[in-house]
Amino acid sequence: MLQTESTAWVCRVPVATVWTAPEKARAVDAEGIAEHPNLNNWLRTMSREDKQDLVDSNRIQTQLLYGEPVLIEEVVNGWAKIIALWQPCQKDERGYPGWVPSSQLKEVENLTELGYARVTHHKAQLWTENFKPLKLVSFNTMLPVKEIADFIRLQTPDGDAFIMANTVEIVSAYNQSPKGNGLDIANLGAEFLDLPYLWAGMSSYGYDCSGFTYNLMKANGVIISRDAVDQVLEGIEIDLHAQNTWHIGDLLFFAYEEGRGKLHHVGVYYGNGLMLHSPTPGKAVEIIELAGTKHATELCAVRRFVDEEE
Repeated sequence: MLQTESTAWVCRVPVATVWTAPEKARAVDAEGIAEHPNLNNWLRTMSREDKQDLVDSNRIQTQLLYGEPVLIEEVVNGWAKIIALWQPCQKDERGYPGWVPSSQLKEVENLTELGYARVTHHKAQLWTENFKPLKLVSFNTMLPVKEIADFIRLQTPDGDAFIMANTVEIVSAYNQSPKGNGLDIANLGAEFLDLPYLWAGMSSYGYDCSGFTYNLMKANGVIISRDAVDQVLEGIEIDLHAQNTWHIGDLLFFAYEEGRGKLHHVGVYYGNGLMLHSPTPGKAVEIIELAGTKHATELCAVRRFVDEEE
């Protein structure tokens, strides 16, 4: 499963979960590691305790979206050790490392001449060439463009497919979406209110805190690191003690021991003392008032990546 210059290995399922090690998968995760995973069934099958165990036992790292490229380092007993090339991370300068069932990957021809179609809806339907339903793909899925019309012809791991033009935007590269502002980030994030939290989540089936901020930024033309511990080192530092200088769309970071310990959370400043975030297992994306919460005492950094308004 070695890449050549003319081909790339990509995710061949709508969402593939990246594990810290093959042995971390449990019996309850069968739907998530299958050749044709069913994310809805997997999430439904897990109890709240099972979802919390994903966190406590450090089972999963991140997720891949349909067509997302990876570098394969080795394959062992049906599992591929990969690098997620589009997800910056200090764990590896090439991208985010982890393990994926090799059945969830496929080799495709490199094709980028006409850019990519980035899914702007929460979910979007892909169609076969004879207009049969192919796959339902997540927000921020990016696939190479082959032809532009009312239906966009795309290169996919399943061959040529079509997607409605009004469900995507065309960009020149995976990191070249039009740059939004802080209000754009906040407004987009609010569209995901009530979406359940998922540790390591990177799709519109569920986000973790930093997966949420990564995807909001990516959709607005800013590529930041995948994890909060790396995101806090990026952007422009803003005085965390001067809330009147914070802008809508700034990222707020939180650490244990009243902000002096290990960093554990990130959210988006929503203005007027409010935060938009994906909080913790058992909860969902929400907007909260910071004052009077543990977050108010745990705030450790404020970082700016875009202007508040154009």
